[in-house]
Order: sequence, then structure tokens, then C-alpha cells
Amino acid sequence: MELNQHIAGCILGTAVGDSIGLPREGMSRRRALRVFGDGPLHHALLGSRGMCSDDTEHTTMVAQAVISTGGDPASFARNLAGRLRWWLARLPAGVGFGTLRACSKLWLGFGSSKSGVPSAGNGPAMRSALLGIVAEDREHMVLLVRESTRLTHTDPRAEQGATIVAMASYVITHEPQLATEAYTLVEMLAGCSSDSELRSAMKSIEGALEKNLTAEAFANRLGLTNGVSGFVNHTVPVAIYCWLRHRDSFRNAVEAAVRLGGDTDTVGAIVGAIMGTEVGPDALPEEWVDGLAEWPASVPWMRNLAEELKECVQNGEPSIPTSCSSVFLLLRNVFFMVVVMAHGIRRLLPPY
Repeated sequence: MELNQHIAGCILGTAVGDSIGLPREGMSRRRALRVFGDGPLHHALLGSRGMCSDDTEHTTMVAQAVISTGGDPASFARNLAGRLRWWLARLPAGVGFGTLRACSKLWLGFGSSKSGVPSAGNGPAMRSALLGIVAEDREHMVLLVRESTRLTHTDPRAEQGATIVAMASYVITHEPQLATEAYTLVEMLAGCSSDSELRSAMKSIEGALEKNLTAEAFANRLGLTNGVSGFVNHTVPVAIYCWLRHRDSFRNAVEAAVRLGGDTDTVGAIVGAIMGTEVGPDALPEEWVDGLAEWPASVPWMRNLAEELKECVQNGEPSIPTSCSSVFLLLRNVFFMVVVMAHGIRRLLPPY
């Protein structure tokens, strides 16, 4: 598969997984089943259309920061810090508390090396898959993930979880032969963490795959019976399992992740990013892609961004990335906030 296919698949896969999961964010499996039914998943935020949250926005900002700097880790960190600062000023809805505190510190004058807060949330993991694709080698990937993570989260577990996600897309893109060996791959991904709990959860994927457990059964083994939390030690192993359990179907992998409940948009986004990296944009469900009601960062805009990132990676030279008007993005976010609030009210209503 060509590099631009990996990149476009990752960006669009993130957007689709994010938007499919967003209507169910914070809901238990049981409540989501009552509200949305047991049929095939579809967009349900804005009628039959979907919108994206911070998971997708952070991924596109990572792409823009790489284009702007040519992938130099230190320059990348400073550029991404500036983008995160203005992203917060545009009033995004549903910002994670750790990311909110870190972006606030950026506004208070803290540099990119001192803005992070002690949190093991999944914010860095949700934006790291793209870094595995654009990295020159494993060392470069680790440096990019470290810079991206420490901007907002200083807990080592956040960086290790983000590294696992980036390594998955790195292997798919740069070492495809290794990616075909599921059990070897799991061992390698588990080795990205020194945290005993995260490593144990990752290693448990092997036995679950051997028994062909459903994603729900695997999540239950981790104690996540009421949904997947925003803790990286929960999010990342579940996302990796959904990918490996359903590698033949983007739709099945994302549906399995979203049906688990909890932080469904982020888990869906991470699964979508890895799956999209592996299968490319043409393998994404057409109705899911066409159903994205995003503006000004529309699907064509994301495809163009992917092409620019491919050119940057191949040429090794920084350039000015495609961008959207801050005024338009602010208006979009105000509209998005109204949509989310209306949807939240709807979720409180019957059936119970």
C-alpha cells in the first residue's frame, strides 16, 4: 500500500471511529443498547449525520505540526503546542481535564517542555497513530511520541500507551511482515511498556485471541463491565484487541469497540486510526465517511491534508499545511456544542 493510503486511512479512520462512537460517549453498554438498539451502528449525533470531537482535531493538528516542521521532534513539540493553545481558544467541547489543564498552562506562558500535567489519560494515545506512519525509524517515532505526550501528560503510562498505538501503525507501515504475526506483535507491543498493569493487560491479549473471545468478554476480563474508561491502561489494550480480533473488517472492529460503552469516541478513534492505517481509506464503510457533517475541516480537507503530509514525509522538507479559518472553526464549535447538549438531553429520555 502506498504511503498516502496509510496516512489518509489513518486520518479518516480516526474521524469515522470518533464520530460513530461520539453519540454513546459516557454511556454504559446497557443504556446504549436501550437508547440506540442492537442494529448495525450508524451516525446518530445530528440526525443520521455524524460530527467529530477532539480525537480527530488532535490528529489533524499532529499532521499539520509535522508538515510545518518536517518532523524535527523539538520543532514539532513547539509547533503542536501553539496549535493546542489556539485550539483551546476556539472553545472545543468535551475537552479532557488533563488536556484542559495543560493547554491552560500554555496560555499562562509555560513552554512546551513544562506544560504537561500528571495524568495517565488517553489524550496522547488518541493522536499518536499518525506518528508511527510518518516516523523515519523506531527511534524517531519514540521521540515524536514523547514530545506529543509530554505537552499535555507527564505520567509515564500516558507515554507508554501512546507509544503502543504509534508502534502498531509503525509496524503496519514500515514492517508489514512483522505485522502479520499477531502473537509476536502482541509481545512487541507489550514490551513498549514498563508499567506492570499495562504490560499485563497487553499480554492478556494473546490468550484472548487464542480463545477467540469477543471484545466484550476481553473487556470484562479487565474489569471493564460498565464501559472502557479514559485511563490509558484500559483504553489501549481494548483498542489493540478490537483491531487484532477484527483485522478483516474495519466496520466490525469499530463496532466492537463502540459497543463496549464508556469512552466510546476515543476507543473508536484509536481503533479506526490503526485499522485505517492497515486497510486504507477505500476500505472504510462508504456511508460512514459520506455521513460526516464536518465543516470547515471536511472530508475533502482531510484528504488534502493527508496528501500534503505524504509529500512532507517523502521530501523531508517542511511546508505550510492546509488550514481552516479560526472564525469558521469557532462558529463550528459553537454549533457543535449546541448539538452535543441537545443530544445529551435526548439520552436522558426514555426508553430506560
